[in-house]
Amino acid sequence: MNDDRFKIFSGTANPVLAESICRHLDVPLGKALLGRFSDGEIYFQILENVRGADVFVVQPCHAPVDSHLLELLLMIDAFKRASAWRITAVLPYYCYARQDRKDKPRVPISSKLVADLLTTAGAHRALVIDPHTAQLQGFFNIPVDHLFASPVLVDYFKKLSLPNLTVVSPDAGGVERARFFAKKMDAALAIVDKRRVEMNVAEVMHVIGDVHGRTCLVIDDLIDTAGTLVKTAQALLDSGATAVYACCSHPVLSGPAVENIINSPLTEVVVTNTIPLTEAAKQVPKIKVLTIAGLIGRAIQSIHEETSVSKLFL
Repeated sequence: MNDDRFKIFSGTANPVLAESICRHLDVPLGKALLGRFSDGEIYFQILENVRGADVFVVQPCHAPVDSHLLELLLMIDAFKRASAWRITAVLPYYCYARQDRKDKPRVPISSKLVADLLTTAGAHRALVIDPHTAQLQGFFNIPVDHLFASPVLVDYFKKLSLPNLTVVSPDAGGVERARFFAKKMDAALAIVDKRRVEMNVAEVMHVIGDVHGRTCLVIDDLIDTAGTLVKTAQALLDSGATAVYACCSHPVLSGPAVENIINSPLTEVVVTNTIPLTEAAKQVPKIKVLTIAGLIGRAIQSIHEETSVSKLFL
């Protein structure tokens, strides 16, 4: 692309992904200064002219979540005040997406608040990858492009040609995602019924569907502590599965996640690079990382050229 009004900038959350997107589009990464004062306050300055430019800010808001989110808000505000024509917040990982409703008394709807903050800061549109719940798009009063990482994941597992494949949803909420994946893989579908006993702790109940003698692929939008994933894998093996693979879009991998995966019966866990792996996770042979830079790059190009992004869906 040769357009001096088209610019991509990155925060500190995942600069490697932003650089990969820029290489895919053959454009330079925007020049900016992002640092901190001695008391921890964030300082941001744009080091090139963006007046009238179509600006894309790449910033997944993973841990430290609040720091990365505030970085993004300050960057958007800076581009607004520098008279950028349009600002698109590119969030490969959308934080607070799991807090999308009042499921208990006196709790906030945090994902709605994040959407409001992005809009107030000056974002004209947002691009998100697998934001946990599709209705999150309705929290925005600006256009939202909601992409799935499934094209990248499906392509990988098709090449593996796993025998007698059954795609498994780890909970009732992920059935639609798993059904879509199973259709593209021409595979059977199963569901694991679970009961969450407290935050980050789930008790697997039973498997719905026949998995005996089959290779199972558990698909989810994110892996946090991996506790549910490990229990799901064990439940599938106890039900007669021959092997269990897992995949997700966002490798949050917090707390004991890496240790849980190492000690689990999982054959392989496939993730994308929406979130950079920790050094500990990089040392685990079971964890395979696929790049999503090409998918995001094509979406950014479509947004800039005002063409349809429908072709990016499987």
